[in-house]
Amino acid sequence: MGRKQVKCHGDNARFDEVANFIYERYGNTIKYIADVAGGQGLLTKILNKKYNYESEVIDPREYQVKGVSNRQSEYSNDMADYYDLIVGLHPDEATREVVESAHKTSVLIIPCCNFWDRTKKLGAKELVAEICGYFDNAHIKYEIIKFNFKGPKNVGILTNHQVKSIGGE
Repeated sequence: MGRKQVKCHGDNARFDEVANFIYERYGNTIKYIADVAGGQGLLTKILNKKYNYESEVIDPREYQVKGVSNRQSEYSNDMADYYDLIVGLHPDEATREVVESAHKTSVLIIPCCNFWDRTKKLGAKELVAEICGYFDNAHIKYEIIKFNFKGPKNVGILTNHQVKSIGGE
């Protein structure tokens, strides 16, 4: 009897890739990370165990991997003040809330489905362009990151909010 394999859609390499990017970018200058709509918590598990961050999943669904910190609730940008970094790795319905969190703290969003504007048909490239337009209009600095995992939904946007001291103190 072995461990049950966790199944997820998409390239499993995305979790290690994003966690490694966060560590390379921030090192130990941040501590608290919100993994919004993080599902089973695979990203959070890596961030906590491998890189020693205090990351937690914020997701209304209840199916996290054992031992992963989670808050079973919908994410609201009102929560952003506590965290040093908000991560939305394919955040679905939480996309707008994650993006709006950039007014308060740093955000890394890798959008997937168009939960940004239901009045428009947006593919992956158009969705990224719409979010960048929001940041431009709000005068929020950002950069586009192309991650090395499979699929058309491997483009992220990182806002360059001034890094707070560890723990937002």
